[in-house]
Amino acid sequence: MKILAVDTSTKHLSIAVAENDRVLVFRNVPPKKDLSLSITFDIERVLQRAGIFLHDIDAYVVGLGPGSFTSLRVGLSMLKAFIMVNERLVVGVSSLDVIAMNVKSDKPVQVCVLSDARRKLFYACLYERHGSELRRKTDHVLKPLSEILPLLSGEVIFVGDGILLAQDLIRQESERHSTFSAAFEPEKNWLPQAKELARLGWLRLAKKDVDNIETITPLYLYPEDCQVQKKSFESV
Repeated sequence: MKILAVDTSTKHLSIAVAENDRVLVFRNVPPKKDLSLSITFDIERVLQRAGIFLHDIDAYVVGLGPGSFTSLRVGLSMLKAFIMVNERLVVGVSSLDVIAMNVKSDKPVQVCVLSDARRKLFYACLYERHGSELRRKTDHVLKPLSEILPLLSGEVIFVGDGILLAQDLIRQESERHSTFSAAFEPEKNWLPQAKELARLGWLRLAKKDVDNIETITPLYLYPEDCQVQKKSFESV
């Protein structure tokens, strides 16, 4: 199965082409002024590098955010246009899950994804990562750092662009209360990578767990903008 994976949740457009769980071509595209005008061209370039035409794609995997609402809508609209021309399978994946996949470890580790949501808030989720497996331990939430850190315990690896704002406070809280110890992924791993998005999408496609392109929507947690209520940071 040939897969096109696209994430538009951050300032960088990320694109990958995969065959089943094997990534053929992967590219992160620097920010451009108008994503809606450039995204199709960038996808075509990645497809050309993979030696694949758009009509060869069997399934699309899209990053649902949370993140830039406008950019997320551009990504989804583009995929809907492709599927109108060639009906294909589609899978939507949280971009926080994709970021968590950037953490590699041979032993079980806790991973806390922190993405900058502005307004002194963070998109966050806690995971357990072991080898190629990723298990979500909490909901995806929108909260201030002060409501996230007290709920952590044990060794925690932080990843995401929220580290830029939160790293000093995380270290201070870790040293003050000693309920958790903190490690930080390097900046190159802070953003969602479409190569990991493709792998997560393949896991669902292999189980025939797909979404409906007519009802799939971005994961956007600001309640005043999309009428989605904040979720608790309790284990699921």
